[in-house]
Amino acid sequence: MEHMKNVRSLTVAALLVALAVTLKFLKIVITPTLEFSFAFLANASAGFLFGPFVSGTVGALADVLGYLVRPTGPFFPGFTLNAIINGVVYGLILYKKPLSMKRVVIARVINTVLISFLLNPLWLSMMYGKAFHLLVKTRFIKAVILFVPECILLYAILQLVQKIALNASFLQRRSASE
Repeated sequence: MEHMKNVRSLTVAALLVALAVTLKFLKIVITPTLEFSFAFLANASAGFLFGPFVSGTVGALADVLGYLVRPTGPFFPGFTLNAIINGVVYGLILYKKPLSMKRVVIARVINTVLISFLLNPLWLSMMYGKAFHLLVKTRFIKAVILFVPECILLYAILQLVQKIALNASFLQRRSASE
């Protein structure tokens, strides 16, 4: 929560919102109810850098702004809730903890099970009347195929984010001492 009072943190969080919105547009549509996006990378980065509150906020803002910029179907608040939960999970597991593949995998497992297997199919079945179990099956196949590449990509991105953050804090301390 202390990050919401820091101008530098707010600026980086705003940039992550913009990045998440942009990455959401670079999605790969598999079926009308199944797609792949890289937007989770920005939300996970927010969780890693700022914790659950800021990353939940980044997720919510990215979802709403993404819809306002380019609506794809009706707005449904359940998907905004998903984005908030997604960010909170990343923040709880990654914030102020040593970066490890184990933590990345745990965060991805929780988000995959909670969001991809439970909440997304629930919202889509409510919206379109599709059978819940069929939506879960297609998401399971997607998760099996993409889980390992997503974990590897997320770990690599977070290593890069960590290096950038360390360099930025070094530069900040250096300029303050001059």
